[in-house]
Order: sequence, then structure tokens, then C-alpha cells
Amino acid sequence: MPSVKPKKKIHFVSLGCPKNRVDTEVMLGVAQDGGFELTTEADEAEVIVVNTCGFIGEAKKESIDTIFEMAELKKVGSCEKLVVTGCLSQRYPTELSQQMPEVDHFLGTSDMLKLGKVLKGKADRMLVGNPADWVIKASDPRIITGARASAYLKIAEGCNRSCAFCTIPQFRGKQRSRPIDDVVREAKQLAQQGVLELNLISQDTIAYGRDQARDERSTLAELVQRVADESGAKWVRVFYLYPEKIDEALVDLLANHPRVVPYVDMPLQHASDAMLKKMKRGHGKDRQKRVVDHMRSSIPDLVFRTAFIVGHPGETEEDFAELVDFVEWAKFDHVGVFRYSDEETSGSTKIEPKVAEKTIASRWRKLMAAQRKIARAKNKALLGRELEVLVEGPSEEHELVMQGRYAGQAPEIDGHVYLSGGEALPGQMRKVRVTQAADYDLVGEIIDEETFTDAPAPKPKKRRVSLKVVGTQGDNA
Repeated sequence: MPSVKPKKKIHFVSLGCPKNRVDTEVMLGVAQDGGFELTTEADEAEVIVVNTCGFIGEAKKESIDTIFEMAELKKVGSCEKLVVTGCLSQRYPTELSQQMPEVDHFLGTSDMLKLGKVLKGKADRMLVGNPADWVIKASDPRIITGARASAYLKIAEGCNRSCAFCTIPQFRGKQRSRPIDDVVREAKQLAQQGVLELNLISQDTIAYGRDQARDERSTLAELVQRVADESGAKWVRVFYLYPEKIDEALVDLLANHPRVVPYVDMPLQHASDAMLKKMKRGHGKDRQKRVVDHMRSSIPDLVFRTAFIVGHPGETEEDFAELVDFVEWAKFDHVGVFRYSDEETSGSTKIEPKVAEKTIASRWRKLMAAQRKIARAKNKALLGRELEVLVEGPSEEHELVMQGRYAGQAPEIDGHVYLSGGEALPGQMRKVRVTQAADYDLVGEIIDEETFTDAPAPKPKKRRVSLKVVGTQGDNA
């Protein structure tokens, strides 16, 4: 009887934002369809794929360091082919091809499906195409990574805005919204795989549908409604809302729909009129205050996440003080604070005067300290509350302690709920009473006996796909 030829192994490293994560998951599906075995051990893989981030200097450095680290395995490991994909190769294809002879193939931000040709051995070295050539489809192969009861659902590609600090439209292209039926189809597929939480993402989620032909156009509210009504998911969460007047139909869903999480993620970037103008945000602080006030008053139990950039060129001490005052007024539940860095093709690079690195670091610490007090008070207010918690798995700190998230904690960017007082399995929804509160995390005692959902718990995989994720500054405008 002839012996079965062993499958070749492939290893992936995914850097950057959740949108990159989805792209990597598509390539995982392409690799599996191509007969490759997925491995978490880079030194065992014949093929290594690095999906890069190219948004800011720190992320670019991380991507380049990772490429060179993986390239070493062509000398001392099993690696026969090194593939670089994503934002960095889309942004600098010529430079990378000249300076990295170790890399066998380059793919861009719209070339995920081309990995199939690479794996068959019939592909050119340079495969970076037009960034506007691809939008994910429900029919594309995809393997979910991370906590398998939660998944990102990409509803559009690209961005039409022109924020001064942002270069993403240059290597992701203009906005391309997916047809609503295709998004709903993928949402159903994910729920059938055991996904309980669907996280809707894009570069500019509030603009969903605006680029579509008038007779085919859908609004974000219509999309959220259909995903929540038809997918079977327990939680539907919306990321990256731009601070403009929000459709009242969307506000109503956030306030009243049992499956739409009352969680708003709206990167505001600053609060000084002078800085918002320099950043080309298209609005001022008054609009931001009106939006925050309206969302707070209209959505019971709203959890509000935002992000700010400190040290943008031209930021004065007065501008920064205004930002701190705004944060203390708004009392956001979660805040990401990012330190500005020049990007050679962004409009902000040309703005003077620059803010000194030491000053940027100092402002970052001050704003984080102000928000930490707010976050601590918000968490302490949850003591004694009974919350529904999505169990993710063992904590990174202690494998015997399970962790999860309640609806007010988004995956990967917010805190966790650490569970005590009972047994829980990944993928369950459990009722938990909060017993301890820290700055960002909670401890809760399991007080129920049954799960809170009829959806099937995700089946454990024989292999876990390990993806390294590096957060990028101001990733969404």
C-alpha cells in the first residue's frame, strides 16, 4: 500500500488591526484549501506568510523586524518560501523587493486570494496589485482565529476621508461597501460555526453604503438590523463610527435591539477646534459634544470607547489642556491614547511646529492617568451587578483561571472579566456577579448553572492558529 505523502506546513504571522486579521484569516482558508497544514511553530513550516502593517513608524518597524526574523528560518528552519503581504508591501513594493532578497513573494492589501497561486508554485515574485481590486466575499475561504466564539465581520474596504494624519486611503483605496446580502450571508455562516459575537468593522463604518449605486444603496442601520435579526449571533457590535450626525435608526438599534450591543466605538482624535482643523476632521468640538451628549441620553447603559492622538504637529499646551478637560467632562468608558509620529506621505508631516518626543510622552502619560481614574470609577460602579459574560478561555496570567468579557468590553482592546466560583467552557454565555474591580478588569463569580444561548458552542480545533497582533496608532479616522 503506497504511503501517504505528508502535507506541507504553513505558518502565518498577522500584524496590525482587525481588518488585517480578517485578511489573514482568508489566506488561512486559501492555504487549507490548497492542501497545506497550518502550524503555530514557525520553524516547522515550509511556507511562512507575514501579513504586515504599514501605518506608522512603530508598526512598520515591527513588520520589518518580523520579516527578517522569519527570513532566518530559511537558514536554520524548514522554510522554503517566505511571503510578505498587506499594507507595508502595498505601500513600498519597489523598496521592499530591492532591499529584501530573502522574500520570495510580495502581495498587497487586495491580493489575499493570489496566495493560492503562490502555494502552487506558479506565481511571479511581485504580485502587489491595485488596492481597490478586492472586497471580501462570503464565498471566500476563511478560518476564524483567536477566541472562536467571537469574529470580525468586515463590511467595507478603503476610505474616502482625508484626515491629515492618515495614509490608509493611499494603500487601502477608496471606500468599497460590500452588498448587504453578502454581509448577512457571511454573518449567518459565522454564527453556524458557533460564533456568538459579530464585530462589524471597516475603515469608516458610518459611511457604509454611501459609495453604492442609489438603487442598491443600504444604510448602516439597515445592515446592523439585518445582521442582528437574521444571523443568529448573540451580540452584534459596531466599530469605527465617525463623529457626525448619527442616523436615528442606528441609535434606536443601539438603544433597544436585544442583540445589538449598546457599545459605541468612535475615534475622536482630539477635542481642540484648532487641532481638529489641523487634522482635517471636518468638524469642531461642539459637534463632538453634541454627539456624545445625544448618544449618552438616548442609549441606556451605553459604553463609549474613543481614541485620541497626542503630540500632533501644532498641538500647544492649551490644546492639550482642552483635550484633558474634554475627556474629564465626557467620562468615556474606554480610551485609547496614541503618540503622533510623522508619516512621509501624510499631510500632517508638513505641519509646523513639531512637538518634542519628550513632550509627546509626557502628554500621553497625563491623559492616560486622567482616563485611568475614570475607568476605575466606572468599573467600581459595576460591583454587585449581574452581567452576561462571553467565556473566551484560560487567562494569559493563569491557565487555571477562565476569562471572558461582558458586553461593555470589546475583544482585544478592552479589559476582561476573570471568572470564579464555578466551571465554564469557552464559547458559553454565563451569568456572573461582579465581586472585584480594577482599573480595566473585573472579577466575577459564576452564579448560573446553564448557558444563556441556544447557539452551539464552537467545536475545539485540533490546531490553534497563533496570530501576533500589533495595535496601530489612530488606525481609524
